[in-house]
Amino acid sequence: MKILITGGGGFLGFRLARTLLARGRLGGKPISAITLLDGAFPSGLKELDKEKVTAVTGDISNADTIAGVCTPDTDAVFHLAAVVSGAAEADFDLGMRVNLKGMELLLEQLRCISSAGARPPRLVYTSSVAAFGGDLPEVLDDSTIANPQTSYGAQKVIGEYLVTDFSRKGYIDGRSLRLPTIVVRAGKPNAAASSFASGIIREPLNGVISECPVAPETGVWLLSPGRVVEAFIHAWELPAEAWGSRRWLNLPGITASVAEMVEAMRKVAGDAAAKRVVYKADARIQAIVRTWPARFRTPRALEMGFKPDPDVESVIRAYIADENIKI
Repeated sequence: MKILITGGGGFLGFRLARTLLARGRLGGKPISAITLLDGAFPSGLKELDKEKVTAVTGDISNADTIAGVCTPDTDAVFHLAAVVSGAAEADFDLGMRVNLKGMELLLEQLRCISSAGARPPRLVYTSSVAAFGGDLPEVLDDSTIANPQTSYGAQKVIGEYLVTDFSRKGYIDGRSLRLPTIVVRAGKPNAAASSFASGIIREPLNGVISECPVAPETGVWLLSPGRVVEAFIHAWELPAEAWGSRRWLNLPGITASVAEMVEAMRKVAGDAAAKRVVYKADARIQAIVRTWPARFRTPRALEMGFKPDPDVESVIRAYIADENIKI
């Protein structure tokens, strides 16, 4: 079993690689090699098994790079590489190059592999709830039509359609997961408009002031890193017939306002941590975030075995345990 993870140097890609190595198997088959593709890699890469893991620094929008990492013996692809929401909105050309052209090149390489007689590679693609926007019902479900209101959201929806069509044609066995906001992301803030959702937990727990750019009542549809990595693996291991013609899925999550997240942190870590969150409005971030839905019903995902976190407190406690933070 040979696996490719694009965006393998990012927080989720790196965590997925560690989890797969610890499992040792995917779909019942032993993992022989994992290739990570990214523009840069964290210092923690040395923790991974060098005999099984190869890290390739390269550009997802370069055809030669894709051909070099996605070889005919590739069995599984997890496509996480992306220019995140805020950056894709600020730099349209960059977002289109990475999020759309990179996606097209990867799919074309997979089509070449299957057209040469190999079994269609199985692909898990990370989409986003940024697929939704505009006039929305109070609670979204699987019948809600995608209507992105950002460049990032539009690029992700186009990727979903491509995955579905390439699967229909038999070039790949693809499945797209619309991710909630992932909380708590370790490390430094990134350019995602949703970065504040981790920042209001991560920074205060590390003794640092966090400036929140949105109002306390702002709602977030969220999922922990541990649960989303479980979802990636579960999505890959589900048989094709479990997906049918609907190759996309809204992942289950939990809804919490910023104020509720801060209150949960106060219960876990005390008043001092909660007081480190200060509100400093940012109109650009607010304009993006207000287009995102915060409440979903996800019966299909639950029936297929995907799981949300129990509550915000458990999300915070998991982060504290993962990062060995002393409270």
